[in-house]
Amino acid sequence: MAPIFIALTANGAETARRAQATIGGAVHAKAGVTAGTADHVFDDTASHLRALFNDGQPIVGICAAGILIRVLSPLIVDKGDEPPVLALSEDGASVVPLLGGHRGGNDLARALAAALGGHAAITTAGDNRFGVALDAPPDGWSLANPDAAKSVMAALLNGAAARLEGDASWLAESRIPFSDEGTVRLVATTGEMDSTDGDLTLVYHPQKLAVGMGCERGADPEEAIALLERTLKEAGLAPAAVALVTSLDLKADEPAIHAATEWLGVPARFFLADRLEEETPRPAAPAEVVFREVGCRGVAEGAALAAAGHSSTLIVAKQKSARVTCAIAQAPQIIDATQVGRARGRLAIIGVGPGAENWLTPEARHLLETSDAAIGYALYLDLVATHIAHAERIDSTLGAEEARVRQALALAAEGRSVALVSSGDAGIYAMATLAFECLDARDIPDAARRVEIVVSPGISAMQAAAARAGAPLGHDFCAISLSDLLTPWETIEARIRAAAGGDFVIAFYNPVSARRRTQLAEAKTILLGHRPPDTPVILARNLGRDGEAVVSVPLHALSVDDVDMLTLVIVGASTTRQVAAAGRTWAYTPRGYEKKRHADAAE
Repeated sequence: MAPIFIALTANGAETARRAQATIGGAVHAKAGVTAGTADHVFDDTASHLRALFNDGQPIVGICAAGILIRVLSPLIVDKGDEPPVLALSEDGASVVPLLGGHRGGNDLARALAAALGGHAAITTAGDNRFGVALDAPPDGWSLANPDAAKSVMAALLNGAAARLEGDASWLAESRIPFSDEGTVRLVATTGEMDSTDGDLTLVYHPQKLAVGMGCERGADPEEAIALLERTLKEAGLAPAAVALVTSLDLKADEPAIHAATEWLGVPARFFLADRLEEETPRPAAPAEVVFREVGCRGVAEGAALAAAGHSSTLIVAKQKSARVTCAIAQAPQIIDATQVGRARGRLAIIGVGPGAENWLTPEARHLLETSDAAIGYALYLDLVATHIAHAERIDSTLGAEEARVRQALALAAEGRSVALVSSGDAGIYAMATLAFECLDARDIPDAARRVEIVVSPGISAMQAAAARAGAPLGHDFCAISLSDLLTPWETIEARIRAAAGGDFVIAFYNPVSARRRTQLAEAKTILLGHRPPDTPVILARNLGRDGEAVVSVPLHALSVDDVDMLTLVIVGASTTRQVAAAGRTWAYTPRGYEKKRHADAAE
């Protein structure tokens, strides 16, 4: 994940911008100091740092190391889960990884030093003396017994020698002292299980195995896990040596396949049938019946061989349970799963709230930062620009919503991770409903229906407006869009009358536009027939963005000229009240606690 630079001074913000230009990330600055140069502004340094740390965000504090230590020390529990935390001097001359050195912190320090012409003060002993972190093997390798790394490193630092068993150039080329008589045992397997007994033994597995799987539609995920576990055990192969699970693209949405990948902790990749058919001479048990059904003569064996490459070997022929098949191929080299087949694809339909950075949920932030394409109305993409800087940005225009959704689905069907961005909550007058409507259409390709779909909620405009105004949605309420582009006015009018008769608080979305000026006035007339003329009405404009304005007017004074498309209108119920407190007037709709208090007092 890209780092968050924490700037407490103007000079710190300038240094952060220099680093950001090279390695990416976002600049968060303390309010009143560098607001004009920041992607996000915060008021309380300690609470902001803790929130970022709890979200797992890499932090680069352009401040004294002591500030970061004092603020974050109560949160430090498990070194295996902590994000990188670095202290960077204001002039960029010194960068010190404080936490998460082996979780990307040391690499980030080196990148910052290179970008700023400074010095990375790497303090982890293994990196400094031996040029390698034994508890953090390079990509493509896994450590079978990480709990033993501390004692092994301690022995080496105290003068012990190691003996290397197997082939691992990253160990052989390090500065670790090796001897045939070494008391430390570093084992590089070829994928087979190896004993991890002994405090001074570390076992590393190269990820050269590809697991191919097939299954019947709707197969039980537990059956897939059981078959995979049994197959690996009987073959004497280490689960940690598996680089990926792969299958036919028609199985991309099968829970059984994804359960197997989650059990192993590896990615899933998929092939078209014609690519698997190219492997026909190599599978041990090609099947004509499979060809008639899916277009290739072997799913499990073909997929495993295709993933492991042309020089690979099928080391476990097809194994079968009631509804699942499994096979394993071994490559002569580490398998880079990102270069194999294609991913399932993900469509994340993300509500980013009204626009304020601190209203963006951690889930939404994570989905944005892990997407490789972001599509949305240009204004909404601007609101999250720092979180999608690494992704392909696809701007869309108002009125092109369906084309936007179809493009997002098409990209996801190609195996990409796509963020479909909405303001507010994606499921409230936004893109989620249209996405499912498109998925329900007959002309959508089947591949689009197999992608992973995530709907991430956001703070809706009515929630934000209500919070700014007090608590007008404290009792029963509803939301009504006044736009008649997709819904006939007669239907909208009927809903307004029903809500007025039911005495609901009403949040009006899309209240007016340049050409549509009458609906809000008609709604006002209807409501005046059911509630007092002094009923509070909240007009909330540009919530969470520059130019935010939240005002309250009595219903009888509501004017269309005071409202535009960027305004949300909340009309109180007959019971909605106002109260003066904390130097201003607040609106709220009581739920009946006053009656309860009186009843309790009477008892």
